[in-house]
Amino acid sequence: PENRSSHKLKTATLGGVGLFIAFFAALVFFGVLSGLERPDLIKLLTLALATIILLFLGIKDDLIALAPKKKFLGQLFVSGLVIFLSDIRIVSLEGLLGVGALPYLVSVFFTLFVFILVINAFNLIDGIDGLGGTIALISSLSFGVFALLNNNTFLALISFSIIGAIVGFLIFNFSSSKKLFMGDSGSLFLGFLLAYQGVYFLQLNAIGGSFSIPNAPVFLLAVLSFPLLDTLRVFVIRAKEGRSPFSSDRNHIHHILIDRALSHKQATILLAIVNVLVIELAILLKDLEINIQLIC
Repeated sequence: PENRSSHKLKTATLGGVGLFIAFFAALVFFGVLSGLERPDLIKLLTLALATIILLFLGIKDDLIALAPKKKFLGQLFVSGLVIFLSDIRIVSLEGLLGVGALPYLVSVFFTLFVFILVINAFNLIDGIDGLGGTIALISSLSFGVFALLNNNTFLALISFSIIGAIVGFLIFNFSSSKKLFMGDSGSLFLGFLLAYQGVYFLQLNAIGGSFSIPNAPVFLLAVLSFPLLDTLRVFVIRAKEGRSPFSSDRNHIHHILIDRALSHKQATILLAIVNVLVIELAILLKDLEINIQLIC
Protein backbone atom coordinates (compact mmCIF):
# COMPACT_ATOMS: atom_id res chain seq x y z
CA PRO A 1 0.00 0.00 0.00
CA GLU A 2 1.07 3.56 -0.75
CA ASN A 3 0.54 6.64 1.43
CA ARG A 4 -2.73 7.44 -0.42
CA SER A 5 -4.07 3.88 -0.14
CA SER A 6 -7.26 3.19 1.79
CA HIS A 7 -6.10 -0.35 2.63
CA LYS A 8 -3.29 -1.50 4.92
CA LEU A 9 -2.43 -5.00 3.67
CA LYS A 10 -0.92 -6.23 0.42
CA THR A 11 -3.82 -7.10 -1.87
CA ALA A 12 -4.01 -8.65 -5.35
CA THR A 13 -4.94 -6.02 -7.95
CA LEU A 14 -5.80 -8.24 -10.91
CA GLY A 15 -9.45 -8.82 -10.04
CA GLY A 16 -10.22 -7.13 -13.34
CA VAL A 17 -8.98 -10.24 -15.13
CA GLY A 18 -11.67 -12.33 -13.45
CA LEU A 19 -14.22 -9.61 -14.17
CA PHE A 20 -13.27 -9.64 -17.83
CA ILE A 21 -13.35 -13.43 -18.18
CA ALA A 22 -16.84 -13.58 -16.66
CA PHE A 23 -18.11 -10.69 -18.80
CA PHE A 24 -16.52 -11.92 -22.02
CA ALA A 25 -17.70 -15.53 -21.58
CA ALA A 26 -21.29 -14.42 -20.93
CA LEU A 27 -21.23 -11.91 -23.79
CA VAL A 28 -20.02 -14.44 -26.36
CA PHE A 29 -22.08 -17.39 -25.08
CA PHE A 30 -25.40 -15.58 -24.86
CA GLY A 31 -24.60 -13.50 -27.94
CA VAL A 32 -24.40 -16.70 -30.00
CA LEU A 33 -27.54 -18.16 -28.39
CA SER A 34 -29.61 -15.01 -28.88
CA GLY A 35 -29.16 -15.08 -32.67
CA LEU A 36 -27.97 -11.50 -33.09
CA GLU A 37 -28.30 -10.02 -36.57
CA ARG A 38 -25.21 -9.10 -38.59
CA PRO A 39 -25.04 -5.38 -37.53
CA ASP A 40 -25.19 -6.36 -33.85
CA LEU A 41 -22.64 -9.15 -34.37
CA ILE A 42 -20.23 -6.59 -35.83
CA LYS A 43 -20.85 -4.37 -32.81
CA LEU A 44 -20.23 -7.33 -30.48
CA LEU A 45 -16.93 -8.29 -32.16
CA THR A 46 -15.74 -4.68 -32.17
CA LEU A 47 -16.65 -4.28 -28.51
CA ALA A 48 -14.87 -7.54 -27.65
CA LEU A 49 -11.69 -6.38 -29.41
CA ALA A 50 -11.79 -2.98 -27.69
CA THR A 51 -12.21 -4.47 -24.21
CA ILE A 52 -9.42 -7.01 -24.78
CA ILE A 53 -7.03 -4.17 -25.69
CA LEU A 54 -8.03 -2.20 -22.58
CA LEU A 55 -7.67 -5.30 -20.41
CA PHE A 56 -4.05 -5.80 -21.46
CA LEU A 57 -3.28 -2.10 -21.05
CA GLY A 58 -4.69 -2.32 -17.53
CA ILE A 59 -2.74 -5.49 -16.70
CA LYS A 60 0.50 -3.84 -17.81
CA ASP A 61 -0.33 -0.78 -15.71
CA ASP A 62 -1.09 -2.94 -12.65
CA LEU A 63 2.13 -4.96 -12.96
CA ILE A 64 4.81 -2.52 -14.11
CA ALA A 65 3.02 0.86 -14.49
CA LEU A 66 2.08 2.37 -17.83
CA ALA A 67 2.95 5.91 -18.89
CA PRO A 68 -0.15 8.17 -18.79
CA LYS A 69 0.42 9.14 -22.44
CA LYS A 70 0.34 5.51 -23.57
CA LYS A 71 -2.77 4.85 -21.47
CA PHE A 72 -4.50 7.87 -23.02
CA LEU A 73 -3.56 6.81 -26.56
CA GLY A 74 -4.92 3.33 -25.86
CA GLN A 75 -8.22 4.78 -24.66
CA LEU A 76 -8.39 7.03 -27.70
CA PHE A 77 -7.72 4.10 -30.04
CA VAL A 78 -10.40 1.77 -28.65
CA SER A 79 -12.94 4.60 -28.49
CA GLY A 80 -12.28 5.44 -32.12
CA LEU A 81 -12.52 1.75 -32.96
CA VAL A 82 -16.13 1.42 -31.79
CA ILE A 83 -17.14 4.82 -33.16
CA PHE A 84 -15.89 4.17 -36.70
CA LEU A 85 -16.50 0.42 -36.99
CA SER A 86 -19.84 0.30 -35.14
CA ASP A 87 -21.05 3.88 -35.66
CA ILE A 88 -21.76 4.12 -31.92
CA ARG A 89 -21.86 7.86 -31.30
CA ILE A 90 -23.90 10.69 -29.80
CA VAL A 91 -26.06 12.11 -32.58
CA SER A 92 -28.04 14.74 -30.64
CA LEU A 93 -28.11 16.58 -27.29
CA GLU A 94 -31.86 17.09 -27.60
CA GLY A 95 -31.71 20.82 -26.84
CA LEU A 96 -29.34 20.58 -23.86
CA LEU A 97 -27.60 23.97 -23.61
CA GLY A 98 -29.36 24.86 -26.86
CA VAL A 99 -27.68 22.08 -28.87
CA GLY A 100 -29.75 19.71 -30.99
CA ALA A 101 -28.55 17.38 -33.76
CA LEU A 102 -24.77 17.20 -34.11
CA PRO A 103 -22.95 17.31 -37.48
CA TYR A 104 -21.03 14.08 -38.15
CA LEU A 105 -17.52 15.35 -37.29
CA VAL A 106 -18.75 17.16 -34.20
CA SER A 107 -20.57 13.99 -33.19
CA VAL A 108 -17.40 11.90 -33.58
CA PHE A 109 -15.13 14.25 -31.61
CA PHE A 110 -17.70 14.84 -28.88
CA THR A 111 -18.26 11.09 -28.50
CA LEU A 112 -14.49 10.56 -28.25
CA PHE A 113 -14.39 13.17 -25.48
CA VAL A 114 -17.25 11.45 -23.62
CA PHE A 115 -15.51 8.06 -23.81
CA ILE A 116 -12.23 9.44 -22.46
CA LEU A 117 -14.02 11.43 -19.75
CA VAL A 118 -16.10 8.52 -18.44
CA ILE A 119 -13.23 6.00 -18.57
CA ASN A 120 -10.98 8.22 -16.48
CA ALA A 121 -13.74 9.44 -14.15
CA PHE A 122 -14.61 5.83 -13.33
CA ASN A 123 -10.93 4.99 -12.85
CA LEU A 124 -10.61 7.82 -10.33
CA ILE A 125 -13.52 6.72 -8.11
CA ASP A 126 -12.22 3.17 -7.75
CA GLY A 127 -10.51 3.92 -4.45
CA ILE A 128 -12.32 1.92 -1.77
CA ASP A 129 -13.84 -1.53 -1.46
CA GLY A 130 -16.94 -2.04 -3.58
CA LEU A 131 -17.39 1.53 -4.80
CA GLY A 132 -16.36 1.15 -8.44
CA GLY A 133 -18.20 -2.15 -8.81
CA THR A 134 -21.37 -0.89 -7.14
CA ILE A 135 -21.56 2.30 -9.20
CA ALA A 136 -20.96 0.26 -12.39
CA LEU A 137 -23.70 -2.17 -11.33
CA ILE A 138 -26.23 0.64 -10.75
CA SER A 139 -25.39 2.27 -14.08
CA SER A 140 -25.52 -0.99 -16.03
CA LEU A 141 -28.83 -1.91 -14.41
CA SER A 142 -30.29 1.43 -15.53
CA PHE A 143 -29.21 0.82 -19.13
CA GLY A 144 -30.26 -2.84 -18.96
CA VAL A 145 -33.80 -2.02 -17.87
CA PHE A 146 -34.07 0.52 -20.71
CA ALA A 147 -32.89 -2.18 -23.15
CA LEU A 148 -35.45 -4.70 -21.88
CA LEU A 149 -38.28 -2.17 -22.19
CA ASN A 150 -37.24 -1.59 -25.81
CA ASN A 151 -36.62 -5.27 -26.59
CA ASN A 152 -33.02 -4.43 -27.52
CA THR A 153 -31.18 -7.72 -27.09
CA PHE A 154 -27.71 -6.33 -27.77
CA LEU A 155 -27.70 -3.63 -25.09
CA ALA A 156 -29.44 -5.94 -22.60
CA LEU A 157 -26.78 -8.59 -23.26
CA ILE A 158 -23.97 -6.13 -22.50
CA SER A 159 -25.64 -4.69 -19.40
CA PHE A 160 -26.56 -7.94 -17.71
CA SER A 161 -23.25 -9.62 -18.59
CA ILE A 162 -21.54 -6.76 -16.77
CA ILE A 163 -23.91 -7.05 -13.80
CA GLY A 164 -23.27 -10.79 -13.46
CA ALA A 165 -19.50 -10.30 -13.57
CA ILE A 166 -19.63 -7.47 -11.02
CA VAL A 167 -21.76 -9.43 -8.54
CA GLY A 168 -19.18 -12.23 -8.60
CA PHE A 169 -16.33 -9.75 -8.16
CA LEU A 170 -17.93 -7.85 -5.26
CA ILE A 171 -18.04 -11.04 -3.17
CA PHE A 172 -14.23 -11.01 -3.18
CA ASN A 173 -13.83 -7.23 -3.14
CA PHE A 174 -15.75 -7.03 0.15
CA SER A 175 -14.11 -10.15 1.59
CA SER A 176 -11.73 -9.74 4.53
CA SER A 177 -9.79 -12.96 3.92
CA LYS A 178 -9.88 -13.37 0.10
CA LYS A 179 -9.89 -9.74 -0.97
CA LEU A 180 -9.34 -8.71 -4.59
CA PHE A 181 -9.09 -5.27 -6.16
CA MET A 182 -10.16 -4.79 -9.78
CA GLY A 183 -7.09 -2.65 -10.49
CA ASP A 184 -6.68 -0.79 -13.76
CA SER A 185 -7.22 -4.11 -15.53
CA GLY A 186 -10.84 -3.82 -14.39
CA SER A 187 -11.49 -0.11 -14.06
CA LEU A 188 -10.34 0.75 -17.59
CA PHE A 189 -12.57 -1.70 -19.40
CA LEU A 190 -15.50 -1.20 -17.00
CA GLY A 191 -15.31 2.58 -17.45
CA PHE A 192 -15.21 2.04 -21.20
CA LEU A 193 -18.28 -0.23 -21.04
CA LEU A 194 -20.20 2.38 -19.02
CA ALA A 195 -19.36 5.01 -21.64
CA TYR A 196 -20.33 2.57 -24.41
CA GLN A 197 -23.69 1.80 -22.81
CA GLY A 198 -24.36 5.49 -22.21
CA VAL A 199 -23.57 6.53 -25.78
CA TYR A 200 -25.56 3.61 -27.22
CA PHE A 201 -28.47 4.47 -24.91
CA LEU A 202 -28.56 8.04 -26.27
CA GLN A 203 -28.40 6.77 -29.84
CA LEU A 204 -31.23 4.29 -29.33
CA ASN A 205 -33.37 6.81 -27.49
CA ALA A 206 -32.91 9.36 -30.29
CA ILE A 207 -34.08 6.80 -32.87
CA GLY A 208 -37.19 6.09 -30.82
CA GLY A 209 -38.75 2.82 -29.78
CA SER A 210 -41.50 1.31 -27.69
CA PHE A 211 -40.11 3.11 -24.64
CA SER A 212 -38.19 6.37 -24.70
CA ILE A 213 -36.92 8.69 -21.98
CA PRO A 214 -37.53 12.44 -22.35
CA ASN A 215 -34.41 14.58 -21.91
CA ALA A 216 -32.17 11.50 -22.25
CA PRO A 217 -28.85 13.43 -21.94
CA VAL A 218 -29.86 14.62 -18.45
CA PHE A 219 -30.84 11.07 -17.49
CA LEU A 220 -27.41 9.88 -18.64
CA LEU A 221 -25.73 12.59 -16.55
CA ALA A 222 -27.78 11.41 -13.57
CA VAL A 223 -26.75 7.78 -14.07
CA LEU A 224 -23.06 8.75 -14.23
CA SER A 225 -23.41 11.65 -11.78
CA PHE A 226 -21.10 10.41 -9.05
CA PRO A 227 -17.94 9.72 -11.07
CA LEU A 228 -18.45 12.85 -13.21
CA LEU A 229 -19.12 15.24 -10.32
CA ASP A 230 -16.37 13.80 -8.13
CA THR A 231 -13.85 14.15 -10.96
CA LEU A 232 -14.94 17.72 -11.67
CA ARG A 233 -14.70 18.52 -7.96
CA VAL A 234 -11.13 17.24 -7.48
CA PHE A 235 -9.98 18.90 -10.72
CA VAL A 236 -11.31 22.27 -9.50
CA ILE A 237 -9.63 21.83 -6.09
CA ARG A 238 -6.28 20.95 -7.69
CA ALA A 239 -6.51 23.88 -10.12
CA LYS A 240 -7.22 26.30 -7.25
CA GLU A 241 -4.15 24.96 -5.44
CA GLY A 242 -2.03 25.51 -8.54
CA ARG A 243 -1.46 21.78 -9.11
CA SER A 244 -1.97 19.60 -12.15
CA PRO A 245 -5.53 18.24 -12.41
CA PHE A 246 -3.95 14.79 -12.76
CA SER A 247 -1.84 14.98 -9.59
CA SER A 248 -2.61 12.64 -6.69
CA ASP A 249 -4.29 13.55 -3.41
CA ARG A 250 -6.99 12.40 -0.97
CA ASN A 251 -9.67 14.91 -1.95
CA HIS A 252 -12.07 12.41 -3.50
CA ILE A 253 -15.43 12.11 -1.76
CA HIS A 254 -14.74 8.49 -0.81
CA HIS A 255 -11.45 9.52 0.83
CA ILE A 256 -13.23 12.19 2.86
CA LEU A 257 -15.86 9.70 4.07
CA ILE A 258 -13.17 7.19 5.06
CA ASP A 259 -11.21 9.90 6.89
CA ARG A 260 -14.39 10.70 8.81
CA ALA A 261 -14.48 7.18 10.25
CA LEU A 262 -16.89 5.49 7.86
CA SER A 263 -15.97 1.97 6.84
CA HIS A 264 -15.45 1.11 3.18
CA LYS A 265 -18.78 -0.68 3.08
CA GLN A 266 -20.64 2.21 4.76
CA ALA A 267 -19.12 4.79 2.39
CA THR A 268 -19.95 2.64 -0.64
CA ILE A 269 -23.55 2.10 0.45
CA LEU A 270 -24.02 5.82 1.18
CA LEU A 271 -22.66 6.91 -2.21
CA ALA A 272 -24.66 4.22 -4.01
CA ILE A 273 -27.88 5.41 -2.34
CA VAL A 274 -27.13 9.01 -3.37
CA ASN A 275 -26.51 7.87 -6.96
CA VAL A 276 -29.82 6.00 -7.05
CA LEU A 277 -31.67 9.01 -5.61
CA VAL A 278 -30.19 11.29 -8.30
CA ILE A 279 -31.39 8.86 -10.99
CA GLU A 280 -34.87 8.75 -9.45
CA LEU A 281 -34.96 12.56 -9.28
CA ALA A 282 -34.09 12.77 -12.98
CA ILE A 283 -36.97 10.41 -13.76
CA LEU A 284 -39.42 12.38 -11.60
CA LEU A 285 -38.44 15.65 -13.34
CA LYS A 286 -38.43 14.17 -16.87
CA ASP A 287 -41.33 16.34 -18.05
CA LEU A 288 -39.52 19.61 -17.34
CA GLU A 289 -37.73 21.55 -20.07
CA ILE A 290 -34.33 19.88 -20.48
CA ASN A 291 -32.18 22.81 -19.26
CA ILE A 292 -34.45 23.44 -16.25
CA GLN A 293 -34.22 19.73 -15.42
CA LEU A 294 -30.42 19.94 -15.65
CA ILE A 295 -30.34 22.81 -13.18
CA CYS A 296 -32.69 21.02 -10.79
